[in-house]
Amino acid sequence: MRIRIKRVYEQPDEQDGRRVLVDRLWPRGLTKERAKVDLWLKDIAPSTALRKWFGHDPDKWEAFKERYLAELKNNGEQIRILKQELDKGLVTLVYAAKDEKHNEAIVIQENSALFH
Repeated sequence: MRIRIKRVYEQPDEQDGRRVLVDRLWPRGLTKERAKVDLWLKDIAPSTALRKWFGHDPDKWEAFKERYLAELKNNGEQIRILKQELDKGLVTLVYAAKDEKHNEAIVIQENSALFH
């Protein structure tokens, strides 16, 4: 089981496998054709309250990871769906955030044990 991550604005390629969007909101200015998203799991994304609280502030990163992981653990249906995708092969989690070091896709990738 392999999980890659990539900004949704980057050029899709054949090595992405299944492209799963993990944002609650559709990426600005991006058409569905250009995004080439196979599955949009908007309900696996951080809650609106958590996303707004975090605001991609690196100083809140550790607290964000803990809170988001708690949300993930209580989100069995979305975890089950992502696990099904992973059982098919390589999955690339795509996200829209400009910050490539502090986003929900990283939290999911780092906690892939949830999907075993």
